[in-house]
Amino acid sequence: MASCLLKVLGGGRRASGALLEQAQRAAVAQQNELHTTAPVQGTLTIPERLQHIPEAEDPGFFEMVEYFFHKSCVLIEDRLVDINMKNIRTSREEKMKKAHGILKIIEPCAHVLEVNFPLLRDDGTYEMITGYRAQHSHHRTPCKGGIRYSMDVCADEVKALSALMTYKCACVDVPFGGGKAGVKINPKEYSDNELERITRRFAIELAKKGFLGPGIDVPAPDMGTGEREMAWIADTYANTLGYTNLNASACITGKPINQGGIHGRTSATGRGVFHGLENFIQEAQYMSMIQSTPGWGGKTFIVQGFGNVGLHTCRYLTRAGARCIGIAEWDGSIYNPEGIDPKALEEYKIEHGTIVGFPDAKPYEGESLLFEECDILVPAAMEKVIHKGNAHKVKARIIGEAANGPITPAGDKILQDNGVLIIPDMYINAGGVTVSYFEWLKNLNHVSYGRLTFKYERESNYHLLQSVQDSLERRFGKVGGGIPVLPNQNFHSRMSGASEKDIVHSGLDYSMERTARNIMATASELNLGLDLRTAAYINSIDKIFTTYRDAGLSF
Repeated sequence: MASCLLKVLGGGRRASGALLEQAQRAAVAQQNELHTTAPVQGTLTIPERLQHIPEAEDPGFFEMVEYFFHKSCVLIEDRLVDINMKNIRTSREEKMKKAHGILKIIEPCAHVLEVNFPLLRDDGTYEMITGYRAQHSHHRTPCKGGIRYSMDVCADEVKALSALMTYKCACVDVPFGGGKAGVKINPKEYSDNELERITRRFAIELAKKGFLGPGIDVPAPDMGTGEREMAWIADTYANTLGYTNLNASACITGKPINQGGIHGRTSATGRGVFHGLENFIQEAQYMSMIQSTPGWGGKTFIVQGFGNVGLHTCRYLTRAGARCIGIAEWDGSIYNPEGIDPKALEEYKIEHGTIVGFPDAKPYEGESLLFEECDILVPAAMEKVIHKGNAHKVKARIIGEAANGPITPAGDKILQDNGVLIIPDMYINAGGVTVSYFEWLKNLNHVSYGRLTFKYERESNYHLLQSVQDSLERRFGKVGGGIPVLPNQNFHSRMSGASEKDIVHSGLDYSMERTARNIMATASELNLGLDLRTAAYINSIDKIFTTYRDAGLSF
C-alpha cells in the first residue's frame, strides 16, 4: 500500500515538473514574441574579405568604412525590402534582388583620380607632387568633401573619406554626394609661394578632369588647408575653366567672407561637435546608460588636436560649462586638472606657433593624454588613434569623434563593452558640411542671408512697439507723461531680424538636433543600445537607398 502511494506521489511530481517545464518554454516563447526587434529573415552577410576587420589591429581605413556599411546592411535588409519597398508591386524575391542591387551600387567609389605634377621650388629644385580626388557617390550632385594636405594621403584614405562623406551628408540631410581630395605633402615644409603654386595647379588638374565645378564637385577645407587655399582654388577656377560661369564662386566652400564665404563657416565643425555632444549629454536615457548625469556642469574634457576643429570645440564646450583639462598636439601635450582657458591658449599658439610651454598648464609626461581620467574625450586629429591595442586604457565615458575614423572597429567593440558612449564621426563632425551647404546656396543665390529683410524687419518691430504704446496711452491716458514701451535686451538684439551668422547658427543647431533625434529613434527601434554608429549608418543607407529606388538607373 505504501509503495503504491509512493509511486502515485512520484508520478505526480514528474507530471508537475513536466507542466512547469512546459510553462517555462511558453513564457520564453511569449517573451521572444514581445521582443521589439523582428527576427532577421534576410540573406546578406558581411563579405569574407571583411570578416577579419572586427579583430584587426590596424585595418585599412576604407575597409573600416566598408565593414560598418555591411554591418548596417545586414540589420536593415528586411526593413528595406518590407517597408521601404512595400509599394512596389512585385514578389518579395524580386524586391530582394533589387535591394541587393541598390546596396551594391551604394558601396564602391564611383571615380578615383590620381594626378602627378611638377613643382619648381624656391631653391630651383624640382619635385613631383601627388594628389588624389575620390568621388564616392553621384546619387546627389555635386559631390562634396574636403581637400587635405598631409603625408598620410593615399588612394585608400581618400576613398574611405569620400565614402564617409556620402553617409555623413545623408545623415544630416545635406543633398550632396561624397567626395574627398588630398595632396601628399607636409605644408609646414613649403613656403607660401610654393603652397600657392601647388594649390592652383591641383585645382586646374581637378577642373580639367571634371572633378571641380559648382554643379559637379565642390571641395572644402580639411586638415592642412583653410580659407587661403580655398580662395586660391576659387580664383583659379573662375579665371580658367569657369570664366564664363556665373556661379563660378560656388565651385568651392570655406572661402573668406570677401570672396563669397559665409559667416560661421570657420567655426562650423567645432560648433557642430558641441551641438552633437549636447544633444546626447542632455538626454537622461543615454547618461543613465553610462552612469553619468545630464548637463554640462562639472564635466571635464580632453581634446586631441588643437587645430581649427579642436580650438572651436574647446571654446564652445568651455562656454557651456565643461572644463578643459588637457590638450594633445603632434609636438607635445599639456595638462591642468584645474582647467585650461582656450582663448589664452589660442593667443599663445598664434604667438609661439605651438602649445608647448603654455604657462597656465604643465607639460604632460604620461603615456598618452587619451588615457587620462575625464568625462569627455574629443579626438580631433587623425584616424585610427584608438584601436585594439589601447582602447581598454581609455577612461572617458563619452567620446565625440571630431576627427574622421579615429576609432577602429576592434576599438569600437572594446569601448562599447566597457559602457562608453561613442558619438560617431559621420554625425558629430557634420557641422562643416552643413554650413558649407549654406555657403553653396548663398553663392548660387548671389545674395547674403538676411540682406533683403534687415531694414523691413527692424521697422516692423519698432511699429509694433509704437502700436502697443499708443494702445496703452489711449486706454490709460497721458497723465504724468507718455507710457514708453521699450524692448528688453534680448529683443533689442534681434530687432533687425536674423543676421547671416544667426541664420547659420540656427540652421546648424536645428540640423544637428533633428539628426540626433533620428539616430536615437533608430537605436531604440533596433535595440542597439550605445551603438549610435550603426544607427547613423542605417539612417544614411535608408535615405540613399530611397533615392536610388525612386531615380532608377540611367544606363
